[in-house]
Amino acid sequence: EDVCFEYSEDNEVFNNFSLHIKPGEKVGLVGHSGSGKTTITKMLLRFADVKDGLITIDRQNISKITQDDLRSKISYVPQEPILFHRSILENISYSNPNATKEEIIEAAQKAYAHEFIERLPNSYDTLVGERGIKLSGGERQRVAIARAMLKDAPILLLDEATSSLDSISETYIQQAFAELMKGKTTIVIAHRLSTIQKMDRIVVLDKGRIIEEGTHKELLEKGGTYEKLWNHQTGGFLE
Repeated sequence: EDVCFEYSEDNEVFNNFSLHIKPGEKVGLVGHSGSGKTTITKMLLRFADVKDGLITIDRQNISKITQDDLRSKISYVPQEPILFHRSILENISYSNPNATKEEIIEAAQKAYAHEFIERLPNSYDTLVGERGIKLSGGERQRVAIARAMLKDAPILLLDEATSSLDSISETYIQQAFAELMKGKTTIVIAHRLSTIQKMDRIVVLDKGRIIEEGTHKELLEKGGTYEKLWNHQTGGFLE
């Protein structure tokens, strides 16, 4: 509500910016580079605090909540997932250290990761290398989705990460995302517009302002910025 945010004096991102998301709603954020999409996730996770205004979840001001408590309620899948030089099992269970092996395998199955993990030399005990170097981009992403599934937090933030994947991996990950979003309040930052067609609402940002919002169909009928982006992209990648 009425959020003002700047990275520096000459780099203001938001000025009196407001956005309301209902519980359980699935919202896609779209816009060119620098429109403020990623800054919204940083503010929500409190990697950066707002200069003015409020961010509230269920009417609680997040600046009055400890970061640990706040982040325990949010599953975040970034564009480049962070994996540790540990086993796949440990990498998935990082979000929920008390999970049983059965629960970890179930999360991997839902994330379409179980099959490729089973093919690895030591299955779930395979070490992934520094930053997950031994896995492909699509495999790393599926491990990150399994981790988010295991956490099962009520709020889901996806800094949409299908941009660097081949179409087969993307199909798997779309299915995994659909499974992951069930029953959660979801915010998806979209680079590839095909990933947000089915969202309840799409919000188009430009220079820190909302310039259009609606469903995919409504926005195409409006013939504005979103329609231009869609026609320009037709399933490709948004520069």
